[in-house]
Amino acid sequence: MAVTLLAAVLAGWAAARISGERALDALQLRTGTDATLRAALLDSEIARYRLLPLALADDRDIVEAVAAPGADHTALDRRLELLARATGAPVIYVVGRSGRAIASSNHAEADSFVGRDYAFRSYYTDALAGGQAHQFALGTSSKQPGLYLAHRTPGDGVVVIKLEFNRIEAEWRAAGGITLIRGPEGVVLVTSRPDWRYGATEPLEPARARRFIEGASLPGDALHPLDPARAGAFVQASVATAQPGWRLTELAETAPVLRAARRGSATAAALAVIAASSLLWMWRGRRVRQRRDRAALERAVAARTVELRHEMAERVASETRAAELRERLRQANRLAALGQITAALAHETAQPVGAIRSYCRSGELLLDRGDTQAARGNFSAIGGLAERIGTITAELRGFARRGPDPLRAVRVADFIGGARLILRERLGGIALSVPDPLPELMVHGSVVRFEQVLVNLLGNAIEALDGAGRIEIEIAADASAVRLSVSDDGPGIAPELAAQLFLPFATSRPSGLGLGLVIAQDIMAECGGTLRQLDRARGACFEMTMRRVAA
Repeated sequence: MAVTLLAAVLAGWAAARISGERALDALQLRTGTDATLRAALLDSEIARYRLLPLALADDRDIVEAVAAPGADHTALDRRLELLARATGAPVIYVVGRSGRAIASSNHAEADSFVGRDYAFRSYYTDALAGGQAHQFALGTSSKQPGLYLAHRTPGDGVVVIKLEFNRIEAEWRAAGGITLIRGPEGVVLVTSRPDWRYGATEPLEPARARRFIEGASLPGDALHPLDPARAGAFVQASVATAQPGWRLTELAETAPVLRAARRGSATAAALAVIAASSLLWMWRGRRVRQRRDRAALERAVAARTVELRHEMAERVASETRAAELRERLRQANRLAALGQITAALAHETAQPVGAIRSYCRSGELLLDRGDTQAARGNFSAIGGLAERIGTITAELRGFARRGPDPLRAVRVADFIGGARLILRERLGGIALSVPDPLPELMVHGSVVRFEQVLVNLLGNAIEALDGAGRIEIEIAADASAVRLSVSDDGPGIAPELAAQLFLPFATSRPSGLGLGLVIAQDIMAECGGTLRQLDRARGACFEMTMRRVAA
């Protein structure tokens, strides 16, 4: 009997050890998954706002405000207020050449930024020097920490948007575990444990610590040493984020899972001992003790069943939290994409708006000369361009509603004619060679979308030629496809830029956004076609391939 009981105890000890190791492995795997999800959620939250200063930097009202800092900017204040409310940004403001804020979305609040001096902020000086910058710091008015994203405007102003992480920190706390973001200095900036904020996980040299405190506008005693091991035993997973220098670490306590594993193993050992005892009692023929032991076994099994149900409920709850995090990530990605489309809208409407200005100026001159017939033609062209801008804006609203955008058969001649109308004033002394496409040559897509692509390609060629040269459009068609190429005899594309042409923000122009070819390629893909660069001995050449539709 003693040997049997000893064997049961040893089996229980072995089961406890194995169960604990498996529980820790499962916890480590779950922690790594949570870290990846939360880092992606944080990246999407920042990406929602990163393009907003870029899109606003070339806004006409902001450029005019920077050029005239002493003027009344009430209309711009209200516009920034509406934009902050629509995007969920805590604050958006414009800093003038003197380093003082000249317009802000919180203009009506007691702690308005208007008139405050921000020349000491590194995001301001870095944006003036490099075009764009970011900085994590404590707000001088709100005393709330946040990430500042800045972009330089024409005239040496700076557009700034501040991100605060209160909501995402609350979501991390609700999901369980401990999440923290460390900056380049190893200092905790964003965390689900507020008392860990500004904790240094590694020793900082006094000079480096002083620079961090001054740059982030923190109190002198804000930094404190942080050793998570002193708060308990954890498994951890660490992943890099898209924000330069930031790293996310996820911590999960081991004590709860080990306790659960030990309870399970103890129950298993108890069941083994009881089972062994029951067999012995049966062997001895003690029927009364057998019934008692059986009842004890049933109670132990029932208790373990209840524990297993609790563990299953906890597992389901954990999976539910993970599913909620994934859904928030998908929503954040959609909002980030909407931010990119907003920047794209500013880029794509620039050409029609510029053409409208040119037609208005020439229309006034025609009216002064009494040439009403030619002026009427200008006004008709302005109407067509305004309709195109409306169509592009409607596409953005359709994206926000995630509604369908039906494609249809369109004539090649229509979007070629529209592109020539928009760019007529910019061609100047440039020779444009355009074949006469057959009236019945039809392709699958959208007139406005193909027109956007062609305007982008022609506009790039015009800028490359700088007022003199030749642009040639060629059309080739077979039974299934139509290929339209745009080539110029300019200086061509630099080799270091050629490999990045279709990547966001890749541009050789100081004032360019680097979104034109990215948007054009996306449009062609949505219409079932392609856009690619063709190698030429001289100049640049791009080819649009479209699906042909029988007339």
